[in-house]
Amino acid sequence: MGGKSKRSATATEAASPDLEVLQKLRIIIRAAQRHSLWIEKQCGVNGAQLWIMQELAETPDLRVGQITARLAIQQATTSNLLESLVRKGHIVKTRDQQDQRVVKLSLSEQGHALLEAAPKPARGLLPEALAKLEPGHLASLNSGLQGLLGSIEVLDEGFGLQPLPFTMQESG
Repeated sequence: MGGKSKRSATATEAASPDLEVLQKLRIIIRAAQRHSLWIEKQCGVNGAQLWIMQELAETPDLRVGQITARLAIQQATTSNLLESLVRKGHIVKTRDQQDQRVVKLSLSEQGHALLEAAPKPARGLLPEALAKLEPGHLASLNSGLQGLLGSIEVLDEGFGLQPLPFTMQESG
């Protein structure tokens, strides 16, 4: 009796601005997490790997550094994600004819089939949503997030170059 009505009353009370923002961040993170989990369950690859596959579908023969830049992650992380995709048969590596040092990456037939059947958006909810924002809103969001990051004492900015670590285990 008391538990359910208490939650309803709490949910309808006006939250302070900081708690409203916290709730919105939770919604965004949880939505991204659920999408990533859905991708893993449906496809057997993680969200960052599916994003790589989308990039290769749109622009075949990319190099590791180009993929790294498109995903805004560390090159070592990109290499690890790619090696897994190569082992699974989703991506093919080829050497450039003019310069044998250059490795080009493209989707295999199996990779194209997986991407076609995969949940959308293949790049993930956050990258797609951010790309759709009007430039002014994106600039305001970036400024606000920079302010938030500035108020966090223990901060590793290297985290910005790592994919979100969603796993197959869903909490709560």
